[in-house]
Amino acid sequence: MDDESRLVRTRRAIGDFELTICSDGTYLLDGGAMFGVVPKPLWEKRIRADDANRIRLGLNTAVVRTGQHTVLIETGIGNKQSAKMRELQGNQELLPDSLAAAGIRPEEVDVVINTHLHFDHCGWNTTLLADGSVKPTFPNARYFAHAGEVDHGHLQLDRDKVSYLSPNYDPLVDSGQMALIEGDSAEIVPGVSVECFPGHTAQMMAVHIESRSLSGSSVRACYIGDLIPTSHHLDPSWVMAYDLDPVRTIAEKKRFLARAIPEKWDVLFTHDHETPVARIEMNEKGKPVARVLG
Repeated sequence: MDDESRLVRTRRAIGDFELTICSDGTYLLDGGAMFGVVPKPLWEKRIRADDANRIRLGLNTAVVRTGQHTVLIETGIGNKQSAKMRELQGNQELLPDSLAAAGIRPEEVDVVINTHLHFDHCGWNTTLLADGSVKPTFPNARYFAHAGEVDHGHLQLDRDKVSYLSPNYDPLVDSGQMALIEGDSAEIVPGVSVECFPGHTAQMMAVHIESRSLSGSSVRACYIGDLIPTSHHLDPSWVMAYDLDPVRTIAEKKRFLARAIPEKWDVLFTHDHETPVARIEMNEKGKPVARVLG
């Protein structure tokens, strides 16, 4: 694999919009945690684990150029992990190089959207400097996250406090650079909107991207976040141990698939390094499967 394809996972058109999938590299998480109660003999048919039972996951950042805005969806793990966590997870801190390879300058990004505020989705919101301070990685951007995510992160609950790192978002909230969304949906810029799909967290958001094709018909893509982290998690009952409300996750996955399949959405997977974008179809067994787009 050449450096370009490693750093830039895919490019495609979404109607009049240009979509580029950049990457913060890969990292390793426990396979059992990623598949919850699904037995290992079943999930390992889809993705292999290493000797420590870890599976390799992607860190996909979607860049949408609308003609008026340059929108970034998710910012990976970033450069704030401790040496211990870097060793455990093997993350690579590649997003700046990936954006450069795609010809995207941090200064031109004017919108950043975080589906939620776990460390592996908002790490490059800010950059850790040598003196221990942080600065916004995208100085001209308006950042967007759900207000409930910030509130939950401040609780620092035993269940998930390790996932919420204040330097990834609090400096942006304090400065006013991050706008906090209230409610279940919101338009961010024309053609880009967010909608809550709870389960993984209480206010996790999907990002809808909608444009017009040359024929004038509407074309839609959806960055579904950790509701469906990889193409291996399409079955509604295949949920993660990380989900705060797995029963709600199952219901929300069914709600999502009931729209995405008949309306032929392009689905963007946040943690699938090999299949960052796919169209979802039902197979002969009535199970949702990913069809890789050409």
